[in-house]
Amino acid sequence: MPDLQIVVLLFPKVTQLDFTAPAQVFARLPGTRVHLAWHDTAPVVTDCGWSIVPTTTLTDCPPADILFVPGGEGVFDLFEDEAALDFLRRQAATARWVTSVCTGSFALAAAGLLGGMRATSHWASLEMLAEFGVQPVAERVVVDGAVVTGAGITSGMDFALQLAALECGEDVARWVQLALEYDPAPPFDHGSPRTADPETVRLARQRARDSRLERVQRAAHRLTA
Repeated sequence: MPDLQIVVLLFPKVTQLDFTAPAQVFARLPGTRVHLAWHDTAPVVTDCGWSIVPTTTLTDCPPADILFVPGGEGVFDLFEDEAALDFLRRQAATARWVTSVCTGSFALAAAGLLGGMRATSHWASLEMLAEFGVQPVAERVVVDGAVVTGAGITSGMDFALQLAALECGEDVARWVQLALEYDPAPPFDHGSPRTADPETVRLARQRARDSRLERVQRAAHRLTA
């Protein structure tokens, strides 16, 4: 079986679980090669303070069968990084699947890859996708044609398993789920805005808007201009 080329865009302040949870699934798919791309191959600092080492540069990275963008606060810095946005456009042009988890969908949107499409993101920032002409969908995983987006952080495992089923078949995805013993049983029913304390949810949404909305609007304006 030919290699399945999965290209991940890394960047400073990436949320590590957005990347590492799907990567654990990707690594178990048959014939898979995962490429971690950034401007250079120096270690990239995650939101946890420790680093992930890219395997290739934006210039040298091979074409993706699956293009994947994780999320994190650093996504919003990518709005000013035309080289990274152009990398996403080039890779998406020939990829079979264009994908993201959490706020990674904002990078795809800023690159002009989600206009008019249905997509999801972290719940606290989800509605801001509409600034890019994207239809925000409050679901754990959203598939719209060749675009697959996952919601916030821990949904990366659900996203990766669903993508595995689309690309490799349900039997492979089910085997990977069992091998990883993915059988979540959280101790609290507080992991969603539907079940969490309403005031906590309101404050989190407001913090996200205060820190991100202006940058999102600027990026959306540049895209339309």
